[in-house]
Amino acid sequence: MDFASLSKDQQIMVAMRKTLANVVKETTPEPGMIHPLSKDTVDDIKACFSLIAARERELMEEMGIENKARPHFTDENKTADVIKFHKPE
Repeated sequence: MDFASLSKDQQIMVAMRKTLANVVKETTPEPGMIHPLSKDTVDDIKACFSLIAARERELMEEMGIENKARPHFTDENKTADVIKFHKPE
């Protein structure tokens, strides 16, 4: 699904999630440095992410779409192997 095909609510959720994620990335200090955001602000950002995720789930349910996507680690075992098919010559 591309951004333009999303509902206005979905576009708002995507934009808010991306913006918050960029704020977190850009303000995360190097190891050993003091974080520029207060603990309360960090907790508020976490609460915003939770609310965004909950609303995105509601919107998907309203559309009748079941989201089976789950986060994964790059080093975890794959559940499927990709096989490349070559056109016979």
